[in-house]
Amino acid sequence: MLKRLMIATAIGALFAGQAAADTTLRLTEVITSPERTKTLRKIVDNFEKENAGVKVEITSLPWGQAFEKFATMVSAGNTPDVVEMPDRWQSLYASSGRLEDLGPYLDKWDETKKINNLTMKMAKVVGDKAYSLPYGFYLRALFYNKKLFKQAGIDGPPKTLTEFKQDAEKISKLPGKYGYCLRGGPGGYGGWLMLGASMAKSGDFFHKDGTSTLADSGWVDGYQFLIDLYKNGNAPKDSVNWGFNEVVAGFYSGTCAMLDQDPDALIGIADRMDSEDYGVAPFPTGPGGNRYPTLGYAGWAMFANSDHKDLAWKLIAALDGPKGNLMWNKQTGTLPIYNSLKSDPFYQKQGYKAWFEELASDKTKPLVFPFRLKEFGFFSDSLVPKTSQKALLGDITAKELGEQWAAFMTKANKASETSAN
Repeated sequence: MLKRLMIATAIGALFAGQAAADTTLRLTEVITSPERTKTLRKIVDNFEKENAGVKVEITSLPWGQAFEKFATMVSAGNTPDVVEMPDRWQSLYASSGRLEDLGPYLDKWDETKKINNLTMKMAKVVGDKAYSLPYGFYLRALFYNKKLFKQAGIDGPPKTLTEFKQDAEKISKLPGKYGYCLRGGPGGYGGWLMLGASMAKSGDFFHKDGTSTLADSGWVDGYQFLIDLYKNGNAPKDSVNWGFNEVVAGFYSGTCAMLDQDPDALIGIADRMDSEDYGVAPFPTGPGGNRYPTLGYAGWAMFANSDHKDLAWKLIAALDGPKGNLMWNKQTGTLPIYNSLKSDPFYQKQGYKAWFEELASDKTKPLVFPFRLKEFGFFSDSLVPKTSQKALLGDITAKELGEQWAAFMTKANKASETSAN
């Protein structure tokens, strides 16, 4: 009997080994750059070495078209096991039942207790279930070019939006220079909403009756602030189409002197500018005395129809474990999900001080988007770029812009309330 049991166990192990050897996990990257993909490949290579016979196939989508391309993949049934999940897509795919709840895996993972509270809160924004495990956070701060500031006779970075506007006007008088790197194209929604909240003195996206605040006068004043910067020549004319790469290049090339961006921009800027030529400061405060820097994140999620869920979780654990997470964050520049990593030498660099200072200030009210709405991905990645470009070009007014956004968000919020009931 014992002999038969040993034979059966050996046969089982043999077939298990064959299954593992034949296993291919599919991983889709959506916030793509050559450097990020290279780093992702390094982490995945380590994972493959530790899981003999398992291969990970990486698909990298260009960020500018990632929302539409990934939606097409999913509609066609071409889903990965693991996907890089931007905050604003999480509800879209979780609400439709496409994402696996990572809660049971997190409950058994030794690293979970080391993760900070904000990470776990953002992981569970949809139905209080962890449909994504963030790998880091994006928080806006202000980059400023010290050389251009000095040439324009400005002593230091602006502390208020009034000073910000004045500084932009002074710098734009320098030949061939502009005060502000405007992100008018893909991903620009953060700047519009950040300025809107600052002028509205509130980060609330909805009234108590469920209607959107985005057409309220304060928010409209924020949109007008950006429109005026562009219209008055304080931002480059072609910045109406600029995305992340263009605004960062506009800053490190010296074309424009101020840039509001997340920590991920620091990597490209630090590689191309001398540290004494630029600085990073907390974002200027609005008329209410507070700042509303956008707080975003991205993470790793598992598709519910994966045939290899345990292995998919092992891959997520490798990507988001302390070692993999630090390696990834050093490339992406995001703020860490582990409290212990704040003391890593990487985060002791001069630039990161501004983000930690900003977070610690009682004047900072991080603007957290309504990620619970499945329509928010379309709003941010499709509706906002198209309509805001029309506003910059004078085809619609700031008031009309706000009315369009408010109508969309009110409808989305009402639909969410109806489905919840």
